[in-house]
Amino acid sequence: MTGTPSGRLRQTILERLKDPAAHFPAGRAQGDPAETGVTARAVAAGLGVPRRTAAAHLGLLARLGLLRTRRIRCRTHYRRDETRIAEVARMFEKGW
Repeated sequence: MTGTPSGRLRQTILERLKDPAAHFPAGRAQGDPAETGVTARAVAAGLGVPRRTAAAHLGLLARLGLLRTRRIRCRTHYRRDETRIAEVARMFEKGW
C-alpha cells in the first residue's frame, strides 16, 4: 500500500471503483454506476471526505489515465480504465 495518506486515499478510490454500486450512494437516475461512473460527491460521501478533496484526487487519477470521465448533465462521472490500470501494473511488475 502507498505510504502517504493521499496515496492511500487514491488507492482506496481505485479499489472501491471496482464495484461502485457496493461502495457509493446511488445517483439520481444516472443508470448503472459501473457503466456511467460515479460523481465526486458520491465518492466524497462514500469515503467521508470533503467533495473538493474527492474531486482533486479523482482529477489526478483521471489525468494519469487511470479513470475515464463522462459528463452527464452538469456533473463529471468517473470510472476505472481497466486497460490503463493493467498497463501500469505491468510496468511496475517489470521493475519500472
